[in-house]
Amino acid sequence: MDVSKLVAFIAVFALSHYSNGQTKVAAEADSWTTVHCRATFERGIIHVVNTGNATALLWLNNSTMADGHIDLDIKGNDVAGQSFVGMAFHGAGDEDYDAVYFRPFNFRSPERKDHAVQYISKPEYDWNTLRKTFPGKYENPLEPAPDPNDWFHVRIEIEFPMVKVFVNNSAQPVLEVEQISTRKDGKLGLWVDSDDGWFRNVVVSKR
Repeated sequence: MDVSKLVAFIAVFALSHYSNGQTKVAAEADSWTTVHCRATFERGIIHVVNTGNATALLWLNNSTMADGHIDLDIKGNDVAGQSFVGMAFHGAGDEDYDAVYFRPFNFRSPERKDHAVQYISKPEYDWNTLRKTFPGKYENPLEPAPDPNDWFHVRIEIEFPMVKVFVNNSAQPVLEVEQISTRKDGKLGLWVDSDDGWFRNVVVSKR
């Protein structure tokens, strides 16, 4: 093989596969399945646009995960009540999954900052049920608060039943909860419960 071609092949392979089991997910249509949304893929950025009145999901094709961690960059917007963006995991169907999501419009709100990051377990335990039944247990503020109109980095560590969430390489988790569901593995998906959201640099590491 020509040396230049070999070097190019190694570079491409290194971007998508890591020796410690990590996989960088391709930002291209063939890697994902849309549910209640359409998605565009440009320059490594995935833009998910909700097309109805239901939660939009972009399921990762041909991949499930039990324990492990997910790293990705997320961007929403600073419009009150109109930006809910995150990641679904241990999915058994379009209404059966656990998820961690963010409300960027609350990041720097003095009154609403405690509702910045949220864990849910569908179908029974959505945010409103959890907030009423377990106030303050499954949601937290982000300190320091990211710019609500900019990209922020998220790492979700799953070791059933524990879920830990880190933002912008924080030393301590911004949210640490026990999963409510008994699902120990399942599908992974990008999650949007508003008009749209942006995602990039999705890396999955399975244990």
